[in-house]
Amino acid sequence: QVQVVESGGGLVQPGGSLRLSCAASGSIFSINTMGWYRQAPGKRRELVAQITREGSTNYVDSVKGRFTISRDNAKKTVHLQMNNLKPEDTAVYYCNVELARWAGSLLTDIRGQGTQVTVSS
Repeated sequence: QVQVVESGGGLVQPGGSLRLSCAASGSIFSINTMGWYRQAPGKRRELVAQITREGSTNYVDSVKGRFTISRDNAKKTVHLQMNNLKPEDTAVYYCNVELARWAGSLLTDIRGQGTQVTVSS
C-alpha cells in the first residue's frame, strides 16, 4: 500500500505566500518524478510544477518566478513554495508521485487527495 498525503493549503490574501508539502509512504522501491497539479472549479486539471529525481524542474508559465518546487529524496517529500499568490491561483492542489513499487516494476502514478488553496481578500 502506498500513500501520498498533502498538507499546507488554506486561505491567503493576494500577494501572500503558502507552502504545500507532500509525503509519500508505504511500499516504495524508488521515486521518479514528483509534481503538483491543480484544478479550479470548471477548469481542466493542469500541471503546475514538476521535479525529477535529479532535481530538474519545470513550471507552467503562469507561476514562473513565483512558485518553487523542491524535494527531499531521503524523506520522500516534495514541497511547493508559493509566493505572490493571485486569485487565479485558487484551486485544489494535488501531489503526484511517479514511483516503482518494487525492483523491476513499471512506474505508476499515485496522486493525493488534494489540498484547497484559496486566494482572496
